[in-house]
Amino acid sequence: MKQSQTEVAQVEATAEQAQVGRRRFVYGATAVAATGFLAACSKKDDAAPSVGAPAVIVPGDAIVLKMQGSWGPNQIFSEMAQQYVTRVNEMAGGRLKLEYLPAGAVVKPFEIIDAVSKGVLDGGHHVSGYWYGKNKSASLFGTGPVSGATPEIGLSWIHAGGGQELWNKLTQKLNLNVVGFFSFPMPSQPLGWFKKEPPRKAADLNGFKYRTIGLAADMLQEMGMAVAQLPGGEIVPAMQRGVIDAFEFNNPTEDMRFGAQDVAKYYSMGSFHQAQEFFEIVFNKTKYDALPADLKAILKYAAEAASTASTALAHVNYSKDLQELIVKHKVQVSRTTADVYRGQLAAWDKVVPKLEKEVDMFKEINDSFNAWSKRVGFYHFTNEANYKMAFEHVQKTKLPA
Repeated sequence: MKQSQTEVAQVEATAEQAQVGRRRFVYGATAVAATGFLAACSKKDDAAPSVGAPAVIVPGDAIVLKMQGSWGPNQIFSEMAQQYVTRVNEMAGGRLKLEYLPAGAVVKPFEIIDAVSKGVLDGGHHVSGYWYGKNKSASLFGTGPVSGATPEIGLSWIHAGGGQELWNKLTQKLNLNVVGFFSFPMPSQPLGWFKKEPPRKAADLNGFKYRTIGLAADMLQEMGMAVAQLPGGEIVPAMQRGVIDAFEFNNPTEDMRFGAQDVAKYYSMGSFHQAQEFFEIVFNKTKYDALPADLKAILKYAAEAASTASTALAHVNYSKDLQELIVKHKVQVSRTTADVYRGQLAAWDKVVPKLEKEVDMFKEINDSFNAWSKRVGFYHFTNEANYKMAFEHVQKTKLPA
């Protein structure tokens, strides 16, 4: 990566010193919250508390699996992880109980896949880009740049287009002792937060010190950006110290909760850098294989049920919080320009051939994804109504330029 180790070390060294108000305090308190979770989990006969839900007493012979997320206790992604946990626990009828732990309870956010593989954790809730360092192909399963697909088309590739089988093949080649399921087709991520008015020309992104993760780093580095791959809790301190001067995380709710609006006032919506992302829910394969068939099915299909619930939760919160950012916090919201979009596509065209030559399975996975996107996308975009036109007509509201 182009960012220096010194810069990343500066971020880590100053994270605890940053005084950025109540929202950052909650993130900083993750370890404290996690201690409480672990203390509760150590009592064999008591059910551990979980984010957003009361404790549930289960029979003494219930199978208990501990799942850690990559998300702090105040993040909406922890609420979405809890939606999955709640569905599993209710469907299992007391025979199986998932206990959800927030980021840092046992391992750091980027360490979940290894911890689950080794049995340190029974399960994990994160995104595939968080283990991009093992093999860049991982990021194609939910944190990859645009392929011409919508997030929904991308997730349907996982479920019905061969994506799940390729994920299984990749994790086996990497000797990861895991099984995985995917959930929630996330809206495309904003280009992100800038201290000054966002560049309107692709060439003007050159030189920005920028936070993202996964294959987005490869694309944006090709455009001349210096990329730092940081967890969410380190972003605001990095902005304050000047280690980065622009960033994206995911959505208006997550961004507002950790205080993005306190360090930047310009928010550029829409981007191709992470145009289809999903949660990756993983379990230790040895422990999963030991479960009865009906409990395995519950773990699998609860991911599909939670996908719908998380979409609804996103619609409720993302829309409300975008308005709060505009009205209360005076954030200037704009749409990413067509020139930036074209620049991203041109950069991705250069990156893909390199990755196909250098990264094991990248071409096989990308070809499969693109073939699916071409066929399904042709139907989708040929048939799709002009919803933007209808919105502006019916709602008498002009969307940001």
